[in-house]
Amino acid sequence: MTDLTNQTALVTGASRGIGRATALSLAKAGARTIIHYSASRAAAEKVVEEIRAAGGQADLIGGDLAAPDGAHKLAEAVKALGIERLDILVANAGVANSAPIEEQTVDDFDFQFAVNVRAPFFLVQQLLPLLGEGSRVILLSSVVARAAFEGLSAYSATKGAVEVLTRTFAKELGPRGIRVNAIAPGAIDTDMAQGFLGSEEGRDYIKGLQALKRIGQPDDIADAVLFLASDQSRWVDGRSLEVSGGANL
Repeated sequence: MTDLTNQTALVTGASRGIGRATALSLAKAGARTIIHYSASRAAAEKVVEEIRAAGGQADLIGGDLAAPDGAHKLAEAVKALGIERLDILVANAGVANSAPIEEQTVDDFDFQFAVNVRAPFFLVQQLLPLLGEGSRVILLSSVVARAAFEGLSAYSATKGAVEVLTRTFAKELGPRGIRVNAIAPGAIDTDMAQGFLGSEEGRDYIKGLQALKRIGQPDDIADAVLFLASDQSRWVDGRSLEVSGGANL
């Protein structure tokens, strides 16, 4: 089993879905886990309670990553906890708007880029004083960075940007001993995906795209994140690991 004892992890958007599963997984492996939430404080508190009830360490931090200074404030809040070193950063928080090109607004477009691209960029920048030799940064991409889906043009563009950031961050931070990788999930059964997984027809459509004929679960992604957060992936850097059940092969 992966042992992250005496390590500290920050997971953004950890109140539900993939973020929640990831936070629980890292905490189970022994990491002190900082739970970030944007609006769902009650749900985030339950994650903290679950970790502590199992004997783990957890802290709670709120913050709006859509705000221009959201990442900066989050980094300051992490430092205010007395954290001197951050071993694992999982930039999981993300938003999506599904709409045809004609219906996408400037606000929709900017909101998605603010949360999905700008926030992780500046969060890494602002947390650099806490990141060092052996630290791991894990960004959340998506299968849509590779495969085209109607109605997701702006969202797909944000995930394409995340893939580029993964490579360029890895190149720039590698000399400091900091590894940067991405996870690219396929369709996962979360609140965000209910727009197309909320019906039997939608679930059948998604399963039809996959080699493995089932709907992905948050734990499927959390386990992959745990791999990239562990020493088992010590020679993996600047890469995007697709975890999609063999989607769109």
